[in-house]
Amino acid sequence: MAVASVGHMNDTKWDEVRLAMYGLGPFSPKWRTRDRASGYVSEWDGEWYYHFRTGGYDSIEWLEIATANRDQRNTVRAALHGIHVPGEETPTGFRVYGFTEAGRVLEYL
Repeated sequence: MAVASVGHMNDTKWDEVRLAMYGLGPFSPKWRTRDRASGYVSEWDGEWYYHFRTGGYDSIEWLEIATANRDQRNTVRAALHGIHVPGEETPTGFRVYGFTEAGRVLEYL
């Protein structure tokens, strides 16, 4: 039996994330996504403006953002906090959730 999933993001919110990360200039982090239909996890990429929106946002289960140092982490955290997205801080950066299992309680960055 398939587990029910709940969507937390829409195209507007994903675009806000994309543009915010692109706008960080030298602090712009690398990212990868997991496709909710296939389970495929993309390779790490650093290009936010074009690559991130390729194929649309409908199937992004989660977005993982990697930070390389404390300054970059603080800058990315502030940008995500300004957007107010569902996610969590991880040892290597951040994870933003597009979809989760029904009933999962999420924090917002």
